[in-house]
Amino acid sequence: MREDRLLLSGALRPTRRRRGRRRPRVPLALAGLGLAALGFATLAAPAPRLVWNASASAPVGLYWVSRTAPARDDLVLATLPPDARRLAADRGYLPVGTPLVKRLVAVADDVVCAVGDAVFVNGTYVATRRNRDSFGRALPRWTGCRTLAADELFLLMAGVSGSFDGRYFGPVRRARVIGRLVPLWTG
Repeated sequence: MREDRLLLSGALRPTRRRRGRRRPRVPLALAGLGLAALGFATLAAPAPRLVWNASASAPVGLYWVSRTAPARDDLVLATLPPDARRLAADRGYLPVGTPLVKRLVAVADDVVCAVGDAVFVNGTYVATRRNRDSFGRALPRWTGCRTLAADELFLLMAGVSGSFDGRYFGPVRRARVIGRLVPLWTG
């Protein structure tokens, strides 16, 4: 009987949950993480793993892009410095955003010199520079000698006189190298 009186007075009423909008926290958090991961994946450009080189400045063929650190004489896949990238795109040497296949000929502490038409690495002649491209347009030039810093490399296809490489745009930052190239099939 006492319970009936308490129930009527409201003292023993069962507590009710509010019927407002409940937010399911775990599903929202997971959805948010998923969207963040998707956004990051679209912003972060994926690095290539296989590359087809169609340029005559390096052996035409299929290459594996290795993430191991490149060493002197390795073929590498690299991006151009901004000024050289604009020039290459404007003149049609290379489509915008296309990386280069070049040989790594000088590393940190090597001395690279460009004097007149000649390019030297550690005092040894390695290449000749042209004054003009095949359409008669002036090519860029850097002049002088410099000892490469720890984060600099010199890329050059010495045996290819028409190659657009370090002889024209100079040393590049190591961060421009995407990877070391391992030939899978060249022809």
